[in-house]
Amino acid sequence: MDQDQIKDKPQIRKPEVFAQVPEEAIAPFEHSEPLKLQRKHPILHEETLSSDLRFIGRVFTVETFDVQLPDGRKSKREIVHHPGGACVLALDENQDLYLVKQYRVGAQAPLREIPAGKLEGEENPLLCARRELLEEVGLIADSWQLLTQFYPSPGYTDELISVYLATNLTKGKQQLDDGEFLTVEKIALDTAIAEVESGQISDGKTIIAILKTAYLRAKGEL
Repeated sequence: MDQDQIKDKPQIRKPEVFAQVPEEAIAPFEHSEPLKLQRKHPILHEETLSSDLRFIGRVFTVETFDVQLPDGRKSKREIVHHPGGACVLALDENQDLYLVKQYRVGAQAPLREIPAGKLEGEENPLLCARRELLEEVGLIADSWQLLTQFYPSPGYTDELISVYLATNLTKGKQQLDDGEFLTVEKIALDTAIAEVESGQISDGKTIIAILKTAYLRAKGEL
């Protein structure tokens, strides 16, 4: 790929929504080394020999790598670089949660999911989760808890998703993006758990959020 094309890559505008959130409200959710992974294993490690940026898209880029395997042989890797995302399970005082239903081209069908979105530039995941909850559902939460972080498909992408639980909800104003079409559904947590078990809810991040919330409730931590 021509280097001038790379230099001309459009800059992602950082969002101004929730820009005034106090620093102390953000700090507990910052993770300089997400998941505390052991990056340099003495055996299970691949050395990058060369790389080539193949594609620059609106959401992600694709890079290929020549690597050396632990036994000395060489191989190739194809990686989708993604800025990461955040999602939020919003739970009200009646133990009801909010799902959005929207068409997903990868599934070729509408899916029911918790509100979610990709990080904009160096955006903090908590700010992203707050923004998406307001934009998609029209809710504001006073209490936030990081449930977990996970790699949805580490075999080919470096995307990392942060999953939050939001409580103490108040109504705001829904602010859908241009070209965004979805419906909002409120269901009981117990119903959501049953629909995960039956396969009616099939989105990965939503399954993780529902089961982690159910686990916290079972421990008496909700």
